[in-house]
Amino acid sequence: MSLKDQLDLQRLPRHIAIIMDGNGRWAKERGQDRLYGHHQGVESVRDIVEGCAELGIEYLTLYAFSTENWDRPVYEVNGIMELLVTTIRKEVDTLNKNNIRLHVIGDMTMLPAHCQRELQEAMDITAPNKGLNLVMALSYSARWEIVQAARSVARDAQAGKLNPEELTPELWEKYLCTAKLPDPELMIRTSGEHRISNFLLYQLAYAELYFTSTRWPDFRKENLYEAILNYQTRERRFGKTSEQIQQNEEIVS
Repeated sequence: MSLKDQLDLQRLPRHIAIIMDGNGRWAKERGQDRLYGHHQGVESVRDIVEGCAELGIEYLTLYAFSTENWDRPVYEVNGIMELLVTTIRKEVDTLNKNNIRLHVIGDMTMLPAHCQRELQEAMDITAPNKGLNLVMALSYSARWEIVQAARSVARDAQAGKLNPEELTPELWEKYLCTAKLPDPELMIRTSGEHRISNFLLYQLAYAELYFTSTRWPDFRKENLYEAILNYQTRERRFGKTSEQIQQNEEIVS
């Protein structure tokens, strides 16, 4: 039985978030420039997006470029931005044909103007689509997001639109970049690192974390299925006991 056939399609995560790590190291191991790794990583993006769409996953968030990544060598940053534009131009028709909707979270004002235009056009073109929601985290960091949300809350409170005493977790979430997205249930990080690197710190509070040593350019559908199978072995308690979860399942059934 294949890995895909072993999946319980009734227990798939609704939202998967991935830290795509290891492009540069993958390239270095092959005696290539770091940008070569980023170009090869695009193939993994295609494969994983296709895999999630085939399974019926509703949301896939890819951590493509963090605010900290702006501190990388200029040639690498410029190369990544050009790769981003080129990839969007090539893939937007495919996204549209496959009913995939593109979203972007992060500080888009930091991106070059032509990147912003290409991204906005792709989002507009795919906006009517009802299949997989592909979320690209670009120029994003969770601390930036939380500070931006806090500023918005403070402005609304100052303007009399919000009573600070009435601020709840549910209301707070409406000020985040992910206001219209469910929290991820599964977070995958490739390339052997065991940290979440300023990624969706608030939203990952109850996500299952899966770490693999596979470099991102080598990560394919079979690796995705392995991660989901691992997720399906875990008991999601949300602070409750196993007995409480079992009792709730019995009541529902």
